[in-house]
Amino acid sequence: MDSTHTDEVFYEPLGQGRYRATEHTVGPWSDKAQHLGPVAALLVREIEHHAPEAGSGIRRVAVDVLGPVPVDEVTVRTETLRPGRSVELISAEISAGDRVAATARAWRMRRSDTADVAADHAPRPSAPESCGPMPLPGGWSGGYAKALDWRMDTLAREDADGVAVWGRQRMPLIAGEEPSPLQRLFAVADCASGVSSALPFERWAFANTDLTVHLTREPVGEWIGLDARMALGADGAGLTQTVLHDTEGPVGRCAQALLPTRL
Repeated sequence: MDSTHTDEVFYEPLGQGRYRATEHTVGPWSDKAQHLGPVAALLVREIEHHAPEAGSGIRRVAVDVLGPVPVDEVTVRTETLRPGRSVELISAEISAGDRVAATARAWRMRRSDTADVAADHAPRPSAPESCGPMPLPGGWSGGYAKALDWRMDTLAREDADGVAVWGRQRMPLIAGEEPSPLQRLFAVADCASGVSSALPFERWAFANTDLTVHLTREPVGEWIGLDARMALGADGAGLTQTVLHDTEGPVGRCAQALLPTRL
């Protein structure tokens, strides 16, 4: 059953690239700022709709965070930076007023048949139907966190530093529109830094300056899995590395640069 048939949405379209963010985009640190998940998904949607080519697919997206994205009216603009027959680079930016808050650059590449040599041996998490609900971090009870259905793989893992979770949207990204599997992936992927942290949220925050996703195939379905690991250095640097899954297997990798901060 499709989980996104609901009157609740992340964004209301206003026309000409403008959208009004709803309360379901609210992140954990302020009720006035959006979580990067819906923002990244909205940027990817605009890239998907920008001069689409039937024989090509998006293979890498790098999202850079320039500042808070307010829970208010925003505008998204796209352009082709590098046109080409087999490879092209597309950019998108989201702004509030006259301030650009986040940007995305995507490589779109020509599809070809490599099924006979396809291989990705990353371990698969347990199916979402067999996983229990994931408890939300302390102090975060609404907004974006409640707009997704979260499941946690609680089976024993070889790597104690890793965690595997599943997420799917409870509502559409845009009113009146079914989200694409790629939009669903980006709505969830940014949570890797939060779910992989072994440090208490009451004492630590993990601001990420970017979200970079490389895809080995196009995702399918509603559920997106994160098999995530966090590494922290001794001088204030951090990194999250994640294998991305759908219910058919791994679909790619993502990374986030982290700024760990004591609260």
